[in-house]
Amino acid sequence: MTDESSAAPRPTLEAVAARAGVSRATVSRVVNGDAGVRETLAAKVRQAVDELGYVPNRAARSLVTRRHDAVAVVIAEPETRVFADPFFALQLRGISKELTAHDVQLVLLLTEGRDDHERVGRYLAGGHVDGALVFSLHLDDPLPGIIRRAGVPTVFGGRPGWSDPVSGGPGAPYVDCDNRGGAREAVRHLVGLGRGRVAHITGPLDQTSAVDRLDGFRDVLADADPRLIVEGDFTPAGGERAMRQLLDACPDVDAVFAANDLSASGALRVLRERGRRVPDDVAVIGFDDMLPVAEQVDPPLTTVRQDIEEMGRLMARILLQGRGESPAATPAGVVLPTSLVRRASA
Repeated sequence: MTDESSAAPRPTLEAVAARAGVSRATVSRVVNGDAGVRETLAAKVRQAVDELGYVPNRAARSLVTRRHDAVAVVIAEPETRVFADPFFALQLRGISKELTAHDVQLVLLLTEGRDDHERVGRYLAGGHVDGALVFSLHLDDPLPGIIRRAGVPTVFGGRPGWSDPVSGGPGAPYVDCDNRGGAREAVRHLVGLGRGRVAHITGPLDQTSAVDRLDGFRDVLADADPRLIVEGDFTPAGGERAMRQLLDACPDVDAVFAANDLSASGALRVLRERGRRVPDDVAVIGFDDMLPVAEQVDPPLTTVRQDIEEMGRLMARILLQGRGESPAATPAGVVLPTSLVRRASA
């Protein structure tokens, strides 16, 4: 029987160096991924690491590399919203896969209110992470300024709602989808079906994705009746409220483009309650192509697909590639294409 006092000691750099027949400094350079070690020596070190089961001390390594191998993911939404919306799960999955592939830890930070903003700022400024991935920002959100003051590299999910005062370009690196182009394709499809009273349930208009999708709707239907545009909030309940308002104000509506799949699911419930057949009476299109929503509603939802998981992976990849590089080496913004996925609702 053994106890803690009789457990084998943790392998050290010196033990690895002795096993590999190299200096301690050589082992340190290989473990920390530094260049300049001949491959034959590096192979010996890696073999010794495997044989001894050596695990680097992250705290000690951070003193040498000035990296913590941890990234903060900041979501500017309350906990109840984050865990109820599959969008966030998909984006976090993409981020997690990319960070895990590089042996980097994910630290999740949520914001419920202004006090949480300051807490996030203090944490980021405290030197605990190598950078931050931030998404679901609102236009009046103080987080971007707080994060800038913290001085950590940052990549945003979604087009920032501000510009660089010098260049006039995006205020920070970001990853987004073609929100405006995807909305145009959805509305053109509805018009092509012969629908003459096409409505739009927007997302919250203090978010750039919702504004871009509204602009895409207006690109096709610039003279739409203002009553056919109702603001939602990217939730099923918001979709229900907006659909009721639309039917009360415009009973002859025959098509709806909802700014996301959750809003579309709420709209479908209200149409069913009011006895409107989909797509016979009212055609419906969403945005996101989140399969747990789009394929489970009745009827299955025609929607604009954005690769949410890939957007998360790309955000993490850009941040990791930017470590140790000049800001000019980081792309200003990446916009991924969208596509219309046709199902039974339109």
